Amino acid sequence: MKKIVLTGGGTAGHVTPNIALLPRLKELGYEISYIGSYDGIEKKLIADYGIPYKGIATGKLRRYFDLKNLSDPARVIKGFFEARSALAKIRPDIVFSKGGFVSVPVVQAAKALHIPVICHESDMTPGLANKLCFPIAAKICCNFPETVAMLPEGKAVHTGTPIRAELLSGDRRRAAEFTGLDSMRPCLMVIGGSLGAQAVNEAVREALPELLPHFQIIHLCGKGKMDNSKEGIKGYVQYEYIKDELPDLFALADVVISRAGANAIFELLALKKPNLLIPLSAKASRGDQILNAESFRKQGFSAVLEEEEVTTETLTEAVKKLWEERETYKKAMAGSRMTDAVGIITGLIEETAAK
Repeated sequence: MKKIVLTGGGTAGHVTPNIALLPRLKELGYEISYIGSYDGIEKKLIADYGIPYKGIATGKLRRYFDLKNLSDPARVIKGFFEARSALAKIRPDIVFSKGGFVSVPVVQAAKALHIPVICHESDMTPGLANKLCFPIAAKICCNFPETVAMLPEGKAVHTGTPIRAELLSGDRRRAAEFTGLDSMRPCLMVIGGSLGAQAVNEAVREALPELLPHFQIIHLCGKGKMDNSKEGIKGYVQYEYIKDELPDLFALADVVISRAGANAIFELLALKKPNLLIPLSAKASRGDQILNAESFRKQGFSAVLEEEEVTTETLTEAVKKLWEERETYKKAMAGSRMTDAVGIITGLIEETAAK
């Protein structure tokens, strides 16, 4: 039997694309294993799929001063030996790395054992962990056309990101039953990410009097970000987090407000949902969401509103304009070539493993 090891973790964005590959890899006859950190989010997410999981030590590689820089290299070295032991036991034909710092010792161990590696970079500009893995990789998949020029020559493949097939099978009526909303009225969905987006949450709630006459609103506000004072408002429902019902909620949504994480925006592209992106501020990140959003704006897939510019007025105006121009966005997204990332990536996996 063919064998593959998947790795990646630290955030859901480093795990869900791996999960999206699982059905096709199983169809192709692969025995799948996962290497992640001892107790990272990847362990929890993978547990639902019955995939053998091996936890290893990991440390963050920082480009700024932190006392943990003194101890984390020892964790990385320990993780390398744990990963090498696991790979030697599994003996996979190939390793697929989605990134995050847990992937570095796994990819280095694969090199030591002469196991080929394919990496995937989600954001427009590669992160440090992936940069450390690129010299080892046989191929590097990326989401954005702009990223190709930043990658080693001859290795880059513009694939887009793998999307979970179940997202495409949502049902608008089921969503209406679940939420208590009207399946015939226009619906706006607000997605703040797994941790929520406080500035967006506040602006949406303040804009409810202006938005509700035009839209029903599904608000995924993040853990601990519910506002009980808004419960019972007709046409407005809020949830901390949604998992199983998410495909149905997407089916009910006509337009979407979202952060600009790579996985989130490529899901919107696959679903052809007109969207307003509010990227995470450069003050709170390395600015990758700003670049992601700008790429989608240039391609005609998204409208963009910077977080620093979010007010009740600017948000309301942007949403109304998005609604008016929704067919233009749908047409642009329908013309995208990034429609089969799962097929392209698993094809590369087959080709590389065969060599």
